[in-house]
Amino acid sequence: MKGFLHPRTPTGRASVTAGPPWHYAGDLITVEYRTDPAKVAALLPEPLAPAAEDPGAVALIWADWQACSDGGEELLDPVRSQYRECFVVVRCRFAGRTYSRCVFIWVDKDFSLARGIHQGYPKKIGSIHQTRPHPYGPAPRIEAGARFGATLAAGDRRLAEAVIELTEPSPHNGFVNAHPMAHHRRQPNIEPGKPDSYSELVESGAAAFEGGPAWAARAELRLFESPTEELADLTVEEHIGAYYRQVGVTWNGGTVLA
Repeated sequence: MKGFLHPRTPTGRASVTAGPPWHYAGDLITVEYRTDPAKVAALLPEPLAPAAEDPGAVALIWADWQACSDGGEELLDPVRSQYRECFVVVRCRFAGRTYSRCVFIWVDKDFSLARGIHQGYPKKIGSIHQTRPHPYGPAPRIEAGARFGATLAAGDRRLAEAVIELTEPSPHNGFVNAHPMAHHRRQPNIEPGKPDSYSELVESGAAAFEGGPAWAARAELRLFESPTEELADLTVEEHIGAYYRQVGVTWNGGTVLA
């Protein structure tokens, strides 16, 4: 049987996604803020510990992606390449190193959700939208004064909304999501009450990266309660900053840490 993920068939054509490397091009809106460090710590399973500096820092990131495997054939069949996501990143420590960690993430396509299962991202299905730049008409240009909106909803409920206004070029795109990722890959046991069939802590990051100029921004961010989500528990206590950047990234596997 062939195919990277399910379903595996004699040809492999029906697999929900081709295997890595996976190549991404997208527009990112990042809003960083501080919450109660205890709320971040509560989301870090052993053996992870809170970051030594600024342990309550959170990044809420919207991304409008085009993604493909080697060869890029998905780009010419856009339903297979275009998707959007919104994810929540904190920082943590393991074995003396600082890592970024995605604690919540929503996507709007099944192939992205399936890739996340492989990577250790806790992906769920959601509805994600953000303003797209364009050099003509009423859309914002990437320049000082441009305003972009972003929204996240899941389970028929809005979870977050943001508006940013670009102010000036920035030497970086924020610090919370600037480290290798430390994620858990888990598979529950088929027998009730038994330990997970496997549970491993993994490290991964970009195998290749390129990006356009980063822009700093002012931001307004609101989080909303939901009976099935916990994003609003990471309350906004203090704004740190906001950013806009266009990037290209390749992901091609990781390393088992524990």
